[in-house]
Amino acid sequence: MTFPAFYDPEKVGRLFAPDVAGAVMVGQSAGASPSSSDRARVLLVLVDAQVDFIHEDGALSVPGAVADTRRTIEWIFHNLGKVTDIFASLDSHIPYQIFYPGWWVNADGEHPGPYTLITTEDVERGTWKPTMEVEWSKSYVVALAEQAKKVLTIWPYHTMIGTPGHAITPALYEAITYHASARDVQPRLYTKGSIPKTEHYSILEPEVKVEGEPLGVLNTELLERFATYDRIYIAGQAKSHCVLETVTSIIRYFEDTGEDLIGRLRLLGDCMSSVVHPEIDFEALANARLAEFAEEGLRIVESREPVDL
Repeated sequence: MTFPAFYDPEKVGRLFAPDVAGAVMVGQSAGASPSSSDRARVLLVLVDAQVDFIHEDGALSVPGAVADTRRTIEWIFHNLGKVTDIFASLDSHIPYQIFYPGWWVNADGEHPGPYTLITTEDVERGTWKPTMEVEWSKSYVVALAEQAKKVLTIWPYHTMIGTPGHAITPALYEAITYHASARDVQPRLYTKGSIPKTEHYSILEPEVKVEGEPLGVLNTELLERFATYDRIYIAGQAKSHCVLETVTSIIRYFEDTGEDLIGRLRLLGDCMSSVVHPEIDFEALANARLAEFAEEGLRIVESREPVDL
């Protein structure tokens, strides 16, 4: 296949100003039919495909993410006429959040370093004390344990709103723009992760619900929108966290409603990678969960495989 003229595989994972005008112009001359004419509707969900996760010098760089993104871009090009809509989430953070160093302190006035795990035992012993929202923070760590969620991890400051690291990686942004222009459809961009009191891995719900916050509970409206598609392809970063928890939210919600959606899901297995942690094998944990979902009917496919309708 001949790729669009604006695309350079060697630029994937580099920071540059996307050629939006060029992508629009090339897309308009691609000869693809409008998405509104699709008889079978295909959605591509791009989870947090942002500079800080994908670029090798990103604040929370995921090993393998550059190659994942290159395959994702080329999958979009190969399947231009079949992908009805592209939905992209953006992890969106502010300086004081419960998973950042500034929220916690020890008896010596020191803040935890990146990748520190804060357990219920740490909180009970006072190893780490919250600097704000004291009662909520203590109950939050307990709630994670009770709900069998991931242990609270302190992360490097990443995808901060207003910084280059928050942006969708430029080469992928060009591909999204190209698709939008070629198929005469708007891309759907969605921000999440700005509630200070909770982690927000899944694009559909925070780890611990925060009543009264617009994104503090399960986003059933977005889930029901996903259910209008015949196929839902999912890619992005990181496999071990935001991709995995997004898949979990989708599967569990539709299990509870009695609707069989899992058969419509396709996880692009070679378009995602796991976070590397010095103590936890997140890749193994993710693979175990995905294997369980595969037994329930989730299909994990490769980007070289054609869209199946």
